[in-house]
Formats: sequence, C-alpha cells, structure tokens
Amino acid sequence: MPRQSPEAATGLDCAGFLRRHWLKLSGISALVLIPCFWHREIISADLGSHLYNAWLAQLIRHGQAPGLWIAPQKTNVLFDLLLSGFGSVFGLRAAERIAVSLAVLIFFWGIFALVSAATRRAPWFLLPGIAAVTYGWTFHMGFFNFYLSLGLAFFSLAIFWRGRGWERLAAVAIALLAVVAHPLGFIWLAGAVAYVGIAEIARHRRYQLLLFAAAAASVFAVHSYLWRHYNVYAGSKPFAPYNGADQLDLFGPRYHIPELALIAFAIVSLAVDIINRRHERGLWTSYAIPLQLYILAELSVALLPGGVHFPPPTATVALLTERLTSVSAVLACCLLGAMRPSKWHLAGTAAIAAVFFSFVYQDTAVGNRMEEQVVRLVSKLPPNQRVMATILPLPGSRIQLQHIVDRACIGRCFSYGNYEPGSAIFHVRALPGNPYVLDDYDLAVQMEQGEYEVQPEDLPVYQVYQCSLSGTDLCIRSLEAGEENDRLGVHPDD
Repeated sequence: MPRQSPEAATGLDCAGFLRRHWLKLSGISALVLIPCFWHREIISADLGSHLYNAWLAQLIRHGQAPGLWIAPQKTNVLFDLLLSGFGSVFGLRAAERIAVSLAVLIFFWGIFALVSAATRRAPWFLLPGIAAVTYGWTFHMGFFNFYLSLGLAFFSLAIFWRGRGWERLAAVAIALLAVVAHPLGFIWLAGAVAYVGIAEIARHRRYQLLLFAAAAASVFAVHSYLWRHYNVYAGSKPFAPYNGADQLDLFGPRYHIPELALIAFAIVSLAVDIINRRHERGLWTSYAIPLQLYILAELSVALLPGGVHFPPPTATVALLTERLTSVSAVLACCLLGAMRPSKWHLAGTAAIAAVFFSFVYQDTAVGNRMEEQVVRLVSKLPPNQRVMATILPLPGSRIQLQHIVDRACIGRCFSYGNYEPGSAIFHVRALPGNPYVLDDYDLAVQMEQGEYEVQPEDLPVYQVYQCSLSGTDLCIRSLEAGEENDRLGVHPDD
C-alpha cells in the first residue's frame, strides 16, 4: 500500500486534501452511515429518551405541558439542541436520522483526523476498524452528547497538534462546541492538548519520561481528590477487560469474537511492524506520544471511579469507566496508525468489522421488533396515558433497551418514568406534582428496575413489561396503587 502524502495527514492543507479526495470521502461517509438507516429504528439505548424529551420540549414551548420547563443549560445539551432544531424544520423522526448521522460523521472523521495528526499519515488502511469503534458501546448506549463531545475533541486536538497560528483558532472554536456537548470530552481535550503541546517541545526521551510521570501523578491526584470529596463507586469489572476493544462488546457473548480478534490483530501487527522496522531511525518517535496517551488513558480507566454521586437533585454521573474506553480505543487507533501500512492490515480490519457489523445488524433487528411491539401496545390505550416500563437487557447484553418505550410514546402517551427531567442534568425539567413524569430521579431509577411502589396520585398508569423468558416478548397492563410496577415481569435472569 503506498505511503500517504504528509500534508494530507497534518491538517495543514485540509482544503487541498478535501479537494483531492472529495469523491472518496463522500463514498466512505455514505458507507459509514449505513447502520443509521438499515432498520426502521436506530437501536441506541438513550437515543429514545433524547428524542422523547425533544418532543416534550416542543410541548413546553407551545404551552401544552404545564409542570415541565426548559432550563437554560450550557453543557450536556448540544445533541438535544440539534434534535430540537432539526425537528422544528423536518419533524422529529427525520431530525433523529439527521442528528445521529451528523454525530457519527463527526466521531468517525474526528478519529481519522486525530490518527492523521498523530502519525502524519492518513490511515486509510484502518478505516474498517475506525468504523467499528464509531459504532461501539458509547454509540449503542446512546450517550450522544458525550459522543459528540469526544468527536469534536478529536478534531480540535488534531488541529492543535499540527495546525499553525490562526488555524488553532478553529481548534478553540471546536473546543467550545465540545463544552456545549458534554464536559467530559472537553476535560479530556484540555489534558490531551496540554500533554501533546509539552511533549512536542520536550522531544528528548528523558523529558518525555518526566512529563509522563507528572501526568500519571496527576491521575493519582484526581483519584485521591474524588474519593475524599465525593461519594463515588468503583468500576463494575476488573481493569483488564477495558483496553478499548471492549467497545465492540455489545449485545451478547458472541461479540467476544470481534473483540478478541481486534486485540490479536493489534498485538500481531504492532509486533510485526516493530520487528521489521527495528533498525529504522525514528521508529520509536512515531510511537512515543500515542503510546504515552494510551497508557495514561488506561491508567485513568483503572484509577478513576465508575461513577460519582453528586448531591440531589443532580443525578449520578455513571459508567465513567466504560466511557473512558472510547478514548482508549481511539488512542489505540493512533498506535496502529503509526505502523507502515500494508494490504493485510486493511484485510484484517475489514474482516473483523464485517463480523462485528453482521452481529450488530441481527441484534438491532431484534430491538426493532421489540419496539414495534411497544408501539402496538401503547396505540391501544386512550390518548395521553401515563406509561411505565421495565425492560431489562437481554442475557449477556451490555446495551439497555428500556428507552424504546420513550420513543414509542411520542405523540401517543407519556413515559412517566423517563429519567431525564428528574436528573437535573438535561434541559427538560419537571416540577413536583406534574402529571407527565416522575420529578424524582431516584424514583425513576426504581421504576426502571421494577421496584417502584405505585402511588394513588399516579393513577391511571400502565406498565410495559417483559412477559416471557426470552426477554423479547412484551405485554402491557394497568397498575393499582400499592403494587410494585414490575410485579408480573418475567426476566431471563430470574
């Protein structure tokens, strides 16, 4: 495979790169977006909740939802603003496709730009692997504000790394957008920019070791501070599985096949490249900064908490360990991008991606069929009824399906247990006593787990629940005061 021209990768000639490769870039973008259109619904856990709350925001603006209000929020809101903005023009269902497609392209090409900046080479040979990471755990959990924040952070870091003078103003502007999307992406960006900036100046190995030691000490200091000042909990699993490849572990045990294949591919291809180029001058320089950043990301995965409990009414910031592995996966791509490209690299990543996406297609089809059931069930209710739901993940799955009820309720019913208004971290908020949604985040969590005790003031209210051991068959019934909402639920793990 021929070497790529340096200017195509540095970000110093973006306009020229786009002119030369616009047809290829357009075709690749179209291919990358296929999973956003291959089923009727995009199965991505929190996406249904985002879309549902965009609908609530429309009702609020038209004065049709007394007791709900929109907070003037400055962060964790960019994806929701996109949904609302596109929704006002094209309708919510089209807005969902547009906003998700835009987020996917930002994340995918953000990785491409960062790998190019880190290695001074456009990583065409890694595109299938980058696509798989793009549709990994973070995408399928529907954390789209965080997802957008990371994609923008990758672009910003790439421009800062290889840009000159005024070009870095674009990096600042993109960084500001990353703040609007989610604070975690911006925090990582700030640390990465500082590290890369110092590392590029202090190129001597001794100085870089000192820099790495200082950064590692900072991670330990953050660990100590969080454990001393906040109520935190550790990650739910040992550190070892969280190396970035876990982003491919989604709906069940069979996803270990592409996950382990990706790990094996990375180890073998890096070993072959290092052995073949062991006498090449500057070999370790090309690997140095990506390797340091990757190790620091993994150190953060090991030391930072799995979640942080803030004082009420703000919800817990959860699943930090899993979120951080999105960064690990991208930095691993930077490491692989430092290899001398070969056709077998492209073949290997393409084979892994083919297996991964075939599994995703099949499992998201199951999610679509379950959502179709919910639509049929709630369509039989009188208009504007309150609906609760407890839909636990299918056996072995890391992806939630709870919020298919939220999307099914748009224009039909009110998802009474939707967690966003009560969490106080999204722009739609709820006043106590409103008739549309629980205003207490902890109660919303109890409802999702099926442990909420129905109150007289909740009535009338209905429950969507799993009613067979397969976990894919759904039923609905009216609830009575005093009972647990998922009393009749049947779950595979019971």
